[in-house]
Amino acid sequence: MIAVDSPVLIELLSDGPRADAVEACLRQALVGGRVVVCGTTLAELCAALRGGAEVQEALEEMGIHFSPLEAKSALRAGEMHRRHRQRGDAHRGIGAFLVGAHALLQCDGLVTWNDAFYRDYFKGLRLIVPQA
Repeated sequence: MIAVDSPVLIELLSDGPRADAVEACLRQALVGGRVVVCGTTLAELCAALRGGAEVQEALEEMGIHFSPLEAKSALRAGEMHRRHRQRGDAHRGIGAFLVGAHALLQCDGLVTWNDAFYRDYFKGLRLIVPQA
């Protein structure tokens, strides 16, 4: 099971300049198995693009499913966010940490462009970066 980060899906759903690369990456991921979003990604998509029903419909059409965040993932996200603040990096909210912990503990990888961040905080997480 592969998770997808919201900026990647926003690029595709808004037909941005890298939409073709995202589409190719997601097609490949779907061939390999189930592709999912967690609640944080779902909320970010809704806030950035359109209403909830439209977002859910678009994800369903693409074959992307919802995977709820488990307690162990929420706890890991909190631990990593605390570490982030202790480093003096208070600019990033907890959303990216929830996505990363979900992908690490509940999935087999994450499709993202933010690979440096996830590599830093979620060691061992398989990262898939769409290539143009």
